[in-house]
Amino acid sequence: MSRGLWAELLLIVSLALGGLGVGVVLGNAWVGLSFGLALVIVRLFWVVMRLARWLDHPRSPIAGRYAAGWLGHLGQRLRRAHLTQRRRDRRWLRLIREYRRAADALPDAIVALDQHHRILGFNPAARQLLGLRQRDLGLPVEHLLRQPDFISYLRAADWTRDVDMPSDHMAGQVLSVHMVPYVQGRLLLIARDVTRLQRLQAMRQDFVANVSHELRTPLTVLSGYIETLLDSDEEDGAQALPQDLLRILDHMHLQADRMRRIVEDLLLLSRLETTLPNEEQFEQVHVPSLLNAIAEYAAHLSGEGAHHIVREVTPDLRMRGVTRELDSLFSNLVFNAVKYTQPGGTVTIRWFKDVRGLVFEVQDTGIGIAPQHIPRLTERFYRVDVGRSRTMGGTGLGLAIVKHVMLRHHGRLEIESVLGQGSVFRCIFPI
Repeated sequence: MSRGLWAELLLIVSLALGGLGVGVVLGNAWVGLSFGLALVIVRLFWVVMRLARWLDHPRSPIAGRYAAGWLGHLGQRLRRAHLTQRRRDRRWLRLIREYRRAADALPDAIVALDQHHRILGFNPAARQLLGLRQRDLGLPVEHLLRQPDFISYLRAADWTRDVDMPSDHMAGQVLSVHMVPYVQGRLLLIARDVTRLQRLQAMRQDFVANVSHELRTPLTVLSGYIETLLDSDEEDGAQALPQDLLRILDHMHLQADRMRRIVEDLLLLSRLETTLPNEEQFEQVHVPSLLNAIAEYAAHLSGEGAHHIVREVTPDLRMRGVTRELDSLFSNLVFNAVKYTQPGGTVTIRWFKDVRGLVFEVQDTGIGIAPQHIPRLTERFYRVDVGRSRTMGGTGLGLAIVKHVMLRHHGRLEIESVLGQGSVFRCIFPI
């Protein structure tokens, strides 16, 4: 116990004993003791009053020349705690100011929303990109951003994806909006101007589509002439063309056909990227029929490889989709499995329904894929083994087409693979 507290205790005892002594002298000890205790109570009341006054004005000295004993001890403790808290508060304020300055410096609009999507605050970029004003604080954000795509995004509450929408505030501008949950149901709305990026992407897509269209005609003519020369040589019975020239023509025909398939895939990919699905194209697709036809063609593609094509398909299980696009998706995955599985290997095609939704799987016992390649497999022209892919005649666009078909059908693609053991490509569609 500190010296100040001992002094305060001695003072209280002295007051009580002094009162008792006075009472004994006056002939009534109880009256004297009561008087002494009354002095103790007055002393305690004085201490409490001084303490209350200091709490109202904590920057002033706690008790001046009376700051001794109990009051002084408590005052020192409280003052130290107060100074420590003030230093901590200053640090937090500095940190908050730094975060605020950083948010204000961002080119992206940031809007804080409560659990009911009411606006709590925003940075200067939100004024420019979203047209928000100080008077908008407390209003639901959907009252100010009224684009149908954004309203649907807000209601779906699927914050794993972004939504692109035209700006209400700036004509011709496109914004990409992303929601980030941060505490107690609150959200950060982050909006970025992606107008330039979308224009560049549109230019790229137009360029690819135009070049593909321009290449289609000369490739058709070239392939036609090559086929004519090869067919004429076969029809004559006796070999009319030198063997070296025949080899050259065969190679030219192979490469022209590969170029034709690349052009067709580029045109399909461009269409998938640049057009929205037409509701009229969606129908109830009898998937087992598609898969049976694809499995038969895969067996033909296997040829002397004699792959085991196993079908585990739920009969009459249909899904709503675009038949042509689903056929392209299923074909790409099955044919890839055959190409990258050694002769005698097994390719299993599955189509079933479970708690995840409608599931299409292709499992093979092929060469497998190293983990570092899996995230990039759906990029156009990305190849794990360039030489092997070209030898097998792949275009490098198959999995990019698969990805875009899945996006148009609101599904997701999962890839599992172990190098040297095989792969599983899984497409999950919502019911």
